[in-house]
Amino acid sequence: MTSSESAPFLRLSDEVRDALERRAPVVALESTIIAHGLPRPRNLQVAGELEGLVREAGAVPATIAVLDGVPRIGLGKAELERVAGDTSLRKLGFRDLAPAVAAGASGATTVSGTAFLAARAGIRIFATGGLGGVHRGWTQTHDESNDLALLARTRITVVCAGVKSILDVPATLERLETLGVAVLGHRTTRFPGFYLASSGCPVDWTVQEPAEVAAAMRAQDALGGPESALIVANPVAESEQLDPDLHDRVLAEALAAADREGVTGQATTPFLLAHLTEHTGGASLEANLAAVRGNVRLAARIAGAWADGERAARG
Repeated sequence: MTSSESAPFLRLSDEVRDALERRAPVVALESTIIAHGLPRPRNLQVAGELEGLVREAGAVPATIAVLDGVPRIGLGKAELERVAGDTSLRKLGFRDLAPAVAAGASGATTVSGTAFLAARAGIRIFATGGLGGVHRGWTQTHDESNDLALLARTRITVVCAGVKSILDVPATLERLETLGVAVLGHRTTRFPGFYLASSGCPVDWTVQEPAEVAAAMRAQDALGGPESALIVANPVAESEQLDPDLHDRVLAEALAAADREGVTGQATTPFLLAHLTEHTGGASLEANLAAVRGNVRLAARIAGAWADGERAARG
């Protein structure tokens, strides 16, 4: 029995279902970047572009969202257009999924929501931009993204450009270590900084090729133990990163503005990201998209290596 058969509340597109049954490569994509992360109408263009990058690499894209209370794994053209155009869509993390399903609500899935639904559907690889993590000032606010706890108990491989640089990156890495979530640097010995190629923090393990990631995934399964995720940290190219001096200056200004205006809790991340976009003249958004594109390409290659290994193991 496949994961999707044991989770009948999920609605898989015919393409995704067929790919999973054939053990073909599939890459999960989040929908929050479409609904809440990009200006309209560019968001729909980017959604199509990212799915196209997955296809170019020989894999099947599975963009995930909840529509009218039904978790959708793989969206058709009309559904993508709805996610991109409906301003009433909620932002759904893992904790929001059950209330949304029960209420028949619609929403775009965050990292934690997407990772959970992808894993339930039997998809092993997920590409995103940057993870959530431990917020600055955590010792006072205890503000930490649900992404971390969810990834500690979900067997999925997440390709990302690190965690959002507005967060406390060293503290986030410490939490990932405590939670038992392994981090692999893709062709880097430094943990990426989302908009930046490096956060300055080291990673313990470095891989060069997708086959090495697939081998680590197989070793996870063979060893057993907690059903934790594997993070593949893939830096944005230095030629496409945000200028580090500009990043540091504008982020400091954004943090000061948030403090002045009393912005706290869930409002903090969108406030800071919007400030960065505005005060870098859109350069932070372009660096974000460059990172996402690179992550999607790499995830598709990892999905291919994983599928090849799975087929070989089954003869």
